[in-house]
Amino acid sequence: MVLPRTRRFSESRLEQLLIEDPNLLGKRLLIIGQQVHTASNNRLDLLGIDVEGDLHIIELKRDRTPRDVVAQALDYAAWVRTLTYEDIVEIYDEFDTDHEFETAFAEQFGASRPDGAPDIPEDINQSHSLTIVASELDRTTERIIEYLAEEYSVPVNAVRFNYYEDDGREYIGRTWLIDPQETSEPPSKRESWNGRDFYVSFGEGVHRSWRDARRYGFISGGQGEWYSRTLGQLSIDDRVFVHVPQHGYVGVGNVTQEKTPVAEFTVKIDGEDRPILDCELEATGMDENAADPELREYVVGVEWIDAQPLNEAYWETGMYANQNTVTKLRNQFTLDRLSDTFQIDR
Repeated sequence: MVLPRTRRFSESRLEQLLIEDPNLLGKRLLIIGQQVHTASNNRLDLLGIDVEGDLHIIELKRDRTPRDVVAQALDYAAWVRTLTYEDIVEIYDEFDTDHEFETAFAEQFGASRPDGAPDIPEDINQSHSLTIVASELDRTTERIIEYLAEEYSVPVNAVRFNYYEDDGREYIGRTWLIDPQETSEPPSKRESWNGRDFYVSFGEGVHRSWRDARRYGFISGGQGEWYSRTLGQLSIDDRVFVHVPQHGYVGVGNVTQEKTPVAEFTVKIDGEDRPILDCELEATGMDENAADPELREYVVGVEWIDAQPLNEAYWETGMYANQNTVTKLRNQFTLDRLSDTFQIDR
């Protein structure tokens, strides 16, 4: 059946359709920003994220010249590659005031994440790609995009959407400039994992104290399932490197007890087991929500190899840090620096 084509499919309408259903681009995405302000004082049309935590720049051609639209997209890519997790959350908060980023990501991709994996990928924004969207593509735009993709392996593509109407029904046709299967994959920055080392983010506050953790031998997380779930990745004899946000790395040790509800966790005091909540603690709120499986604190036992006070925390520009409570520590630069600092085997 041949459908008559109409030109009343405006790119502003196309932008709204992509927000409502980004799967129109052939990849499962969560749109996290619309008309996003960039460092160059311009506005990126749409910003999306996929299940791996990689970012997708979606730029509509509108009435701009081929040179302008491609140059603009490349400028946006240069900015997007610098975005941190906190930047991404801030962008999403401006886009959707009704939901938190972590909740939206979990709802969109939760079923696609590996069992036991954190809801949010360990390493956000390890790569990015660019898609130019238009209702019409001129040959000059096509030629520039093909050159960048084929000669320089830039992860850029273009897609044309056509609008059709027949007997009161609406249809959308999609045509890629370059077969998505042949598009250059963005270079991954994700390093291999050695199978034993984990990063731990230890948030100081009323619910947990680093001084208590050093004294009694543990790490913990809680006051929300998102903060405690990743503790379940840790097994006996895993090695953990503890980072306290705003301070730096403060300790390294081996796991001696797996994730346990705070009310059930015990420590050795003078050779006897004592509930951690019966011990002298600086964290006065460690028992808060202890009866609530989603909100309570969870504790993992650790035998410290080295544990330093906060005022002796170690940090160096370029070292790894992450928003998740526990992630696999892959960053070799960080491992090398911490091995030297704590005088341990690599």
